[in-house]
This record gives sequence, C-alpha cells and structure tokens, in this order.
Amino acid sequence: MTTAETAVETIQREMTTFARRARASAGRMHPELSLVSYTLLGHLEERGGCRATDLAAHYALDKSTVSRQVAALERAGLVERRLDPEDHRVQVLHLTEAGEEILAQVTRSRRAAFRERLADWPEADLVRFAGYLERYNAGTPAGSADD
Repeated sequence: MTTAETAVETIQREMTTFARRARASAGRMHPELSLVSYTLLGHLEERGGCRATDLAAHYALDKSTVSRQVAALERAGLVERRLDPEDHRVQVLHLTEAGEEILAQVTRSRRAAFRERLADWPEADLVRFAGYLERYNAGTPAGSADD
C-alpha cells in the first residue's frame, strides 16, 4: 500500500469515528434532537426557511426521510409550515421560536465541546485544520450529489 493509500484509509477511519462521535454527542446535548434534526434546523435558520424538497435535495436524502424528520420537528413544536408568499401552492418550513431557542442552545453546547477538545491545539493547526475541512467539504466527487 502506498503512503497516499494509507493516508486515505486513515482519513476514512477517522472521519467515520468523527461521525459516530457527532451522532452520539447530539443525543447528549439534547435528547430529542438527533444530529439530522439539528442539521435540518440549522439549514432552515441559515436559509430563513425552505421547502422540504429543498432539504432533501441539499442533503441528498430521500424525501420520505426528510418528511419523517420534519413531521417529528413539527410535533415537537420546533418547525412550522407557512405558505410561500410568492406561490400559495408551496409550503415553506420555518423555525418556531422554540426551534430557534433549542438550536441556539445546542449550537452553544456543540461549540463549547469543540473548543474544549481543541483547546491545546496551536492556532496555526486550528487554521490549517479548518482550511482542510472546508476544502474537503467543497469538493464533490464525480457522480455524487452536491451539498
């Protein structure tokens, strides 16, 4: 195995560990808010609302998966549907006040956890790591869905 192949194997293993840790910590930060739910709420906040089909397309998720997640968020009072002012046939998802509060609370907790985990990293390493993550997430391999 070449050095590059070994590095890719290590990256894959470490990214899997990272994803598992993120899912586990999401439950500890807010028991009713899964990592997927947190991500969807964050997207709604960032966009100022959007359609469920837009969420499915953005995250390359099945529409039924998004529908179940959105239904759970609606039942929890974190998301509401509103008619699109430009097209009354379309419903747009928006955060409720409770959704905004929970998202802010979980975001603060997640940032604190990241700060704690990275507290002893030199600033140059943090900047380099942030740049690598942005570069990785910006790349889209051929044949995959765009984020």
